[in-house]
Amino acid sequence: MATTKAAARAAVKNDINTLKDDLKTLGGVEKDDLREKATAAETRLREKAAETEARMREQAEVLRQRARGYYDEARVRGREYYDEAQERFDEAQRYLTERVQERPIQSTAIALGVGVVLGLLLAGRRR
Repeated sequence: MATTKAAARAAVKNDINTLKDDLKTLGGVEKDDLREKATAAETRLREKAAETEARMREQAEVLRQRARGYYDEARVRGREYYDEAQERFDEAQRYLTERVQERPIQSTAIALGVGVVLGLLLAGRRR
């Protein structure tokens, strides 16, 4: 009976060792499977990141072109407004020069009156 117990124990130990070896083998296989899956997922993620980066660069270029167009348009409009204002200023200056030449005494009197009024206003503020 002692030998049967010892044989049974040896068989159980043998079975346990076989199970341990099987678990190690299965663990290694699963580990390799997980590594392969992780590598595949990483590859897909890198591809998606590259695609996204390319799309972002395209969108950035489109926005840059659009902004450049707005800038150019604003610059042209600003130049037109400046030219128009310059023209109006020149017209006003010519008109004023003609009126002063037509009536020099009246123009001088008006300028003197405006100067006196401004002088009084500025002197009144100082007090």
